[in-house]
Amino acid sequence: MASNKERMLRGEPYAANHPDLLAERKRCRLLCERFNAASFGETQARRAILEELLGGIGEDAEVMAPFQCDYGYHISVGDRTFINYGAVVLDGAQVTIGDDVQIGPSVHLLTALHPLDPAARRRGTETAAPVTVADGAWLASGVIVCPGVCIGADTVVGAGSVVTMDLPARRLCFGNPCRVIREIA
Repeated sequence: MASNKERMLRGEPYAANHPDLLAERKRCRLLCERFNAASFGETQARRAILEELLGGIGEDAEVMAPFQCDYGYHISVGDRTFINYGAVVLDGAQVTIGDDVQIGPSVHLLTALHPLDPAARRRGTETAAPVTVADGAWLASGVIVCPGVCIGADTVVGAGSVVTMDLPARRLCFGNPCRVIREIA
């Protein structure tokens, strides 16, 4: 029988409240607390915490505190990417952030899905679907990206948008729900 972690990684229903997953989230929580408490001037210490926390962080990538996530190791951040204040990444599944991405303040990247059935929710059952933000994308302040969404290369998502479906490359998109407004020349 597969473990809850194995089921989570495969996108199958899993018990989010299982002690093994709770322990992993506690480890992540403590690393986030250390990162968020570190002085901005402690560049090497902040980078070392991110390298321990995340699955990968590219060259010259920068993450501003406060930063919150569930597991950390599911998150990969590309080269020269900038993640602004207040980012929340619920990473029950892989979250891939490409090179040269700009993520504005208070952006949420969400992979967790809860069942519609209230009895299953009460049991702590969840699933998770990956999120991808391709190279050169810009997510403006307050964007929410829902589970299973891919945002195309060089696409711009306007402030406060709720992204519920994939967005193609090189488009200006905004709204709730987010929609393509026009191509970017």
